[in-house]
Amino acid sequence: MADASNPAFSPQLRAQLLSRRVLVLDGALDDDDGAMLQAQLLQLAFDDARADIALWIHSPGGSVPSMLAIRDLMRLVPNDVATVALGLACSAGQFLLSAGTPGKRMALPHARILMHQGSSGIGGSAAEVDVQADDLRHIRDTVLACIADDTGQPIERIFEDSLHDRWYTAQQALDYGFVDRIVTSIDELRLDRAPMGIGGAR
Repeated sequence: MADASNPAFSPQLRAQLLSRRVLVLDGALDDDDGAMLQAQLLQLAFDDARADIALWIHSPGGSVPSMLAIRDLMRLVPNDVATVALGLACSAGQFLLSAGTPGKRMALPHARILMHQGSSGIGGSAAEVDVQADDLRHIRDTVLACIADDTGQPIERIFEDSLHDRWYTAQQALDYGFVDRIVTSIDELRLDRAPMGIGGAR
């Protein structure tokens, strides 16, 4: 079984997919991978401001600053960004999955999605602990507000549901609002045949 923490796509395959306007998050999202995905997203937008971009996700999660930066760019580029959960979309993977263009967020039938609040160690002097705690609360509230906005769920429900690891099947992810449909045909993964988004909403 492939380990989602380690990349499964070779550099050659990544390059081929990039030429087809497909970006891949196939492992833990660290700052280097995040910077690469941001650069590729901008590159594709600059190359063609009208054609869709796809983000394929098989990830156990990772860097919060990177996922927030990628989401910001997904909102800034003029292109629709179609997201696909291939097998595993946890934490940052779930966040980016649901951040796709409405109507173009998909999951394979047996994909699994995990939502939870991120955690981080706190240490140092009392004053440093207070500052870190305030920053963590700000980040938590920012992330949860984004998920609420992307799913249409009340922020109170997102907060409660994210307190502990909560797993979703593809159907449950569809019902919750993480995705818009479950993939049933290979043609749905082809950008040139992807359905139009809902009113171009972002």
